[in-house]
Amino acid sequence: MDWTEDEIVLISALNEFAYCPRRCAFKHVEGIFTPNVHTLLGTLDHENADMPGYEVRDGVRVLRALPLISSRLGLSGRADWVEIEGNGIPYPVEMKHGRRRAWDNDDIQLCAQALCLEEMLGQVCSAGAIYHSQSRRRREVIFDETLRSKTETAIEETRALLLEQRIPTAERGVRCEGCSLRDLCLPEVDAQRMKRQRARLFEVSPWK
Repeated sequence: MDWTEDEIVLISALNEFAYCPRRCAFKHVEGIFTPNVHTLLGTLDHENADMPGYEVRDGVRVLRALPLISSRLGLSGRADWVEIEGNGIPYPVEMKHGRRRAWDNDDIQLCAQALCLEEMLGQVCSAGAIYHSQSRRRREVIFDETLRSKTETAIEETRALLLEQRIPTAERGVRCEGCSLRDLCLPEVDAQRMKRQRARLFEVSPWK
């Protein structure tokens, strides 16, 4: 399928959307991004992974900073590194700052990379891993049908959000605590405003 430039979804934007649609819109619609200690540490972690390169480790080919694309899904991005064993099956690895912990947005990002690799290399990619730099441990992610379906749905929802150029309302949650855009987003204020609007919507008229 032929996609316009505006319709192409960046894998990084997909991760942002799965983490928080409002954060994704601030960054990719309004062009607003405020770094904090978490984002800066993540950038430092990626310094080596972002350098394109090729090497062989114990018989396994390792491709760093590999460009990715999917014509079928209208998806574009880059893998931190991809390991390819003798059977030719790719195994994407994404580096994240922090300790070993599962996040849906990271799993969706990694699965999106796998979908690109399958299309590019013609090989089924059944699993990959998130490498957590703080604990120096990997967490394997299996690309089952549930995750694949969730990822393709997230791609379509991200594309719709960016094409509509809208900013979703805030939904306060635990992920707000470490968000670099919290002071701009003001989730508490937006949540209270929506609460008042819903209250007025369902308010019983005194004339009934």
